Amino acid sequence: MPRSRRLAALAGAVILSAALAGCSTTVHLEPADDADNPACASVSVLLPDNVAGFDRVWTDAQATGAWGEPTTIALRCGVEPPAPSALVCTTLGGVDWLVLEQEKERQRLVTYGRDPAVEVNIRRGEQIDFQSIVDSLSTSIQSGLAPATAKCTDRVEFPAG
Repeated sequence: MPRSRRLAALAGAVILSAALAGCSTTVHLEPADDADNPACASVSVLLPDNVAGFDRVWTDAQATGAWGEPTTIALRCGVEPPAPSALVCTTLGGVDWLVLEQEKERQRLVTYGRDPAVEVNIRRGEQIDFQSIVDSLSTSIQSGLAPATAKCTDRVEFPAG
């Protein structure tokens, strides 16, 4: 193949790669304060490619994960472990979760009894199955983090989406 054709093919491949990279979405998330904890690296590599029908998208922060476009589910590992509280505490997927105050369009949960803690932020909507989402993510958390050192004392059913 003549040199000019090879250069043209190489240039085409570079342009195609750049175009394809430009099509992928990167979600901006703030890393948690303890995102560099080695346990968060263990959780991160175990996160699933799909959660409850939502495909994983790239994030720009360490120890995070996101699924859905627009972002339906966002996860941050390394948040401050919560102290005992009067918030709703429920067990989903074998992990205890504190249900944080509901926001208008999102629901936040944080693992209870685990250090570092993991926060999950889920967009509210008709097609959202909260239990399926949290069950799926709990598998990665159980496998990546040390066993819980505290448990929910009063378990309640998690409210539907």
